Amino acid sequence: MVSDIHLAFDHPEARAAATSTDVPHDRISLRDHVVEVDIGAFQSERGVTQRVGFNIVVELTPLTGPIDDDVDRILSYDRLTEAIRIELDAERMNLLETLAERIADRILTEPRAFRVFVRVEKLDRGSGALGVEIVRTAGQTADRAREMTAPAPHPVVLHLSAEALEHADLGAWIDALHADPRPAIVTVGLPNGARPTSATKLTQRRIDLLAIEQNAWGLAGRDARCVVRSTRTELDWAMKNGHISVWAPSKMVLDAVHRPTGGALELVAWMADELSACEVIVVGGDAPHACGVPVRLCPVDAPAVVA
Repeated sequence: MVSDIHLAFDHPEARAAATSTDVPHDRISLRDHVVEVDIGAFQSERGVTQRVGFNIVVELTPLTGPIDDDVDRILSYDRLTEAIRIELDAERMNLLETLAERIADRILTEPRAFRVFVRVEKLDRGSGALGVEIVRTAGQTADRAREMTAPAPHPVVLHLSAEALEHADLGAWIDALHADPRPAIVTVGLPNGARPTSATKLTQRRIDLLAIEQNAWGLAGRDARCVVRSTRTELDWAMKNGHISVWAPSKMVLDAVHRPTGGALELVAWMADELSACEVIVVGGDAPHACGVPVRLCPVDAPAVVA
């Protein structure tokens, strides 16, 4: 990287030009694109939006043949703003570094994208702009590029009520889930018995989410095949590698851009929709409201819960 201090704070386009090689590359850029975003690691940044500015430059491999004024032969500027929107809509993020990395990864999946400069800045956290700039080249992000273009798995979601968790057939249900060729995610609800209460809605939400996770860890302690996982990345990996997950919902729910409301079953419906599940099986409970995937209800004494 060049040492001239003015280039360090110039638009990424100047940085791209200063670090170019002997092989010429066309460039397209996005300047001073501002979006209201809920982002940040501090508690004071949660639940509020702040202005975030984006500046992006993409270097392109040479085009073979004439453009012929055909929009399908170029990398559209809309792809840059679309990459920002998709990553912002995917989940709430704590770090600008994470956001910049994901935007760069997505842009580099475009066929002609060779190198990308991404600068992301918070505009409301002080008297100046606070930000990060990264440079990525095609090939550096091959693993995530494959992940973004790979077919999405469609898991079966098995929801176990408090009664089901204590049932004698629990081990047999896990055996059947383990033998099922479909990716599998187990969810649990609130435990029986008293738990702390709060007059504050947000605080009570966290208490309830942690109580669900205690139930999840209890199941994991009873069967080693049931591994607690809390992020979409962990769930995706487990589904693609044939492992059973027990969902710990706090992180995904609290980091969601469009957060689910309601009780444990509504959380299950939301997660099933988010992960494009093929089926939700509820053992010993009612059907969740407004679930976008098929739901099957099974009494705890049903002869074949997973089939």
